[in-house]
Amino acid sequence: MKYHRLNPEIFNKNRQRFTNLMEPNSLALFHSNDIYPTSADGTMPFKQATDIFWLSGIDQEDSILMVFPDAKREENKEILFLTETNDRIAVWEGAKLSKEDAFKVSGIRTVYWLSEFDRVIKELMSQAKNVYLLTQEHLRRNTPVETREMRINKNFKSSYPIHIYLRSAPILNSLRAVKSDLEIDVMQTAANITAAGFNRVLNFLKPGCWEHEIEAEFIHEFVKSRSRGFAYSPIIGSGSNACVLHYLENNKQCIKGDLVLIDVGAEYANYACDVTRCFPVSGKFTDRQKEVYGAVLRVEKASIGLLRPGVILSEYHVQVGELMTKELLSLGLLSKNDIDNQDPLWPAYKKYFMHGTSHYLGLDVHDYGLWDGTPIAEGMVFTCEPGIYIPEEGIGIRIEDDIVITAEGHINLTKDIPKEIVDIEAAMAKI
Repeated sequence: MKYHRLNPEIFNKNRQRFTNLMEPNSLALFHSNDIYPTSADGTMPFKQATDIFWLSGIDQEDSILMVFPDAKREENKEILFLTETNDRIAVWEGAKLSKEDAFKVSGIRTVYWLSEFDRVIKELMSQAKNVYLLTQEHLRRNTPVETREMRINKNFKSSYPIHIYLRSAPILNSLRAVKSDLEIDVMQTAANITAAGFNRVLNFLKPGCWEHEIEAEFIHEFVKSRSRGFAYSPIIGSGSNACVLHYLENNKQCIKGDLVLIDVGAEYANYACDVTRCFPVSGKFTDRQKEVYGAVLRVEKASIGLLRPGVILSEYHVQVGELMTKELLSLGLLSKNDIDNQDPLWPAYKKYFMHGTSHYLGLDVHDYGLWDGTPIAEGMVFTCEPGIYIPEEGIGIRIEDDIVITAEGHINLTKDIPKEIVDIEAAMAKI
């Protein structure tokens, strides 16, 4: 991995939090992701399953974590199963984790090779009453193929059909939403790398450059800083492309007088940053661009202020909609008649601001977290990203920051990335 080894205390604490919520006499299993093929003998870069990483820090394919807090022997309370390395693997792929390296990464002392899994698990299943398995229950999850986890779960239930099977997902949804201070430190690193990328782009952006060239500036800065790269597919949309919410082509030339919307975040040690800024290609905003930008910025600042412990997310989004409605009225984009006749299920402001304002952020860009009326709590991390999109004017503006909820209010992880008009224009004037 490119990143510096993380403090294993992150994973020790996460496992303890998880096991504290398990039913008595239960074991839980977590699996790494598959390596997915492209064509011929090619494969996609390996990306670890975030649950096993959150619990162990193991960032290697073909890995299994088992936790069994009520195991009769101390050494069986936490076990890792890993691929045994050999000379051939070392030559072709690089050596895999040794047992000692796995302990240093995860804090887990008992490590077996995968070839021993069936033998070891058979002994432990004779002691366990319940088994926690992970099925993908994330609201945004879309899995058109059978994953390694699905295959092993199916085989496991077939081999041990009369155990009681329980779901890990509800526990993980509640726990992963709240980040430890150590996790927030890693997320701050991802944010700092992202800020370096934006500062590099502010010095590069000019009329005539191309969206993909901006993308290249980011990836250079990210990888140089030990990031694997983008936490998600970068959105770099100039002019009318900024009005396409998930624009991914990044193939248009940036024209004098246009804005460019840049939705980009670095990944560091699997933790994601998610930021959006809008910059004037020419270095100066037009009067109309300033007017719309100022409206979005006011909504963003007010929305960040609303993200506090005890707030219910569904109520928060209603409040943000009211803030945006006022701004759209002031801009002349909505009329009082539009408001009086709006559909409550799709308010009038949605014509120009059609996406949500905030989502959980962490190991996943759209991270685990509850949307069932559970109040916002200290340690949660959210994006805040209002926007106004006016296709007929070729203006799309979104401003997004990453916000840690604290007892007193919040910490903005991405505050060092310029977003005030005066600061953006001053930074671009130095070119």
